[in-house]
Amino acid sequence: MSPELPITAVLPALAQTLAAAPAVVLQAPPGAGKSTGVPLALLDAPWLAGRRIVMLEPRRLAARAVAARMSALLGEPPGATVGYRVRFEARVSARTRIEVVTEGILTRRLQSDPELAGVGLLIFDEFHERSLHADLALALARDAQLGLREDLKLLLMSATLDGERLCRLLDDAPLVSSEGRAHPVAIRHVAREPEAPLPEALAQQVVRLLAEESGDVLAFLPGGAEIRRAAERLRTLAPQVSVLPLYGELPAAEQQRALEP
Repeated sequence: MSPELPITAVLPALAQTLAAAPAVVLQAPPGAGKSTGVPLALLDAPWLAGRRIVMLEPRRLAARAVAARMSALLGEPPGATVGYRVRFEARVSARTRIEVVTEGILTRRLQSDPELAGVGLLIFDEFHERSLHADLALALARDAQLGLREDLKLLLMSATLDGERLCRLLDDAPLVSSEGRAHPVAIRHVAREPEAPLPEALAQQVVRLLAEESGDVLAFLPGGAEIRRAAERLRTLAPQVSVLPLYGELPAAEQQRALEP
């Protein structure tokens, strides 16, 4: 892992805190490197004793991307030391030590195997996004920890949650905080014709930005259908531009293509 990532500075303290406490809250802003840096750093912790790390990611796209990035850092393909399980797709093996899963997968696993046999650490990433599945999984994991698995460790990671409040809910669990890495942001508001469809309006604004600014453009739309229509329109308006859509229903290879540097 790059020493330039802010999370690197707190990894020794985090490992030491987890060794002494059953549950820990890690508060780290976006850009700190927690999603990929923390699981890899804890993999050889003595208290883990060779068991698996399971990490919850709220979205399929993020689960695949995080697993792929950690695998790349190790020089391995997904499914070796680091793997993932999402709906209708799994890349894991007997070698897998870090398993990134989505919410429904984790909930069903806790219901079918309350002890989480072979798992030493359960990480809840992006916990500030809060969902019924994530809250239920935390309740089931906490119940298993208190009644069945005293050696199971829980780590809640988030960019924005109220860390101290969550610590109180976990019987005064210790809080570890990391700095983030921010980039300058300029906010501009542009008007669009009321009758113009959103994908068309966005495509026109992207073309304008590409003409006025240097570098790339990252654009957000509410769903896959809108993304597909905007991408088609952009390819017509600016055929010289590389348009890389990214949403959960895309095949994994196309998602990875959009995420590559």
